[in-house]
Amino acid sequence: MRLDAAETARKLPYSELVAEIARVARQSASGAVSAPERLVVPLGNNASLLCMPAVAPDIGITKIITVHQQNARAGLPGIQGEVIVFDVATGRRLMMLDGPTVTARRTAAVTLLAIERLAARPPRNALLIGTGVQAEAHLEALFEYFQIRSFCVAGRELMSAVRFCEKLRATHPDVETTPVAVSSLDPTGVGSDVVIALTTSRTPVIPPHLPACTLAIGVGAFRPEMAELPEELLRTRRIVVDHLKGAEHEAGDLLQAGVDWSQVTELSQLLEREVAPQSGSYAFKSVGHASWDLAAARVALRHL
Repeated sequence: MRLDAAETARKLPYSELVAEIARVARQSASGAVSAPERLVVPLGNNASLLCMPAVAPDIGITKIITVHQQNARAGLPGIQGEVIVFDVATGRRLMMLDGPTVTARRTAAVTLLAIERLAARPPRNALLIGTGVQAEAHLEALFEYFQIRSFCVAGRELMSAVRFCEKLRATHPDVETTPVAVSSLDPTGVGSDVVIALTTSRTPVIPPHLPACTLAIGVGAFRPEMAELPEELLRTRRIVVDHLKGAEHEAGDLLQAGVDWSQVTELSQLLEREVAPQSGSYAFKSVGHASWDLAAARVALRHL
């Protein structure tokens, strides 16, 4: 059974997806879920082929994605691909999900889980840096999961932020969106409870002097040469990542800042009920992992 983007989205409600990602994070940490490092094959012209398998006792998945950052200029999708789901016991193919939709929703769900564990208080507003597919998915996720209705959206150019906000007002009339240019952001942010960068920038875009009560999250940068979180901010924060081994190879923000990896915490360590996050301000870095796609596949299977 092959599901298109709309069908895939309907089978991945955020409330269930966040809970399943937390479950899979624990299973991955214990070794019950196996997922090798993401294979990245350069395609030239700043494009890549990503192959991400993951296996659990019940099901396995393989996600095959192509990323072409220049496609937007031609009106084509920048991310294309599929997630193939199979039964581990027999190898029987169970379904095929739309890859970009799975990526967008499971990535936003990881962010929701991080906010739930690391934010000083339930967020009432958010600053999103970026105007692409991930920014749209995160706005929808934050609205649905935390009922956030006030967003500031920063684009590389002001007009890209304006167009993004106009599009969102048509689909989410109850949401207030304020467009700004990244270059005009104040070093202390805009008074947001959470700041989320969703870009492929090679230079940090998150303001360096955010208040301690503001949670900083970097999502978009997934290569060593990319960076969204500034070194100045990282030096003042406890650093948490979605998957430690992946971050050690792909989190350009942390690699360029020369962080002490022994002081970096994996999100799975903060998910046990008896373990509460330490006091202090946090920076969360997400690089993605095939385990999160497996979590999405489990949720989708329950809704077939």
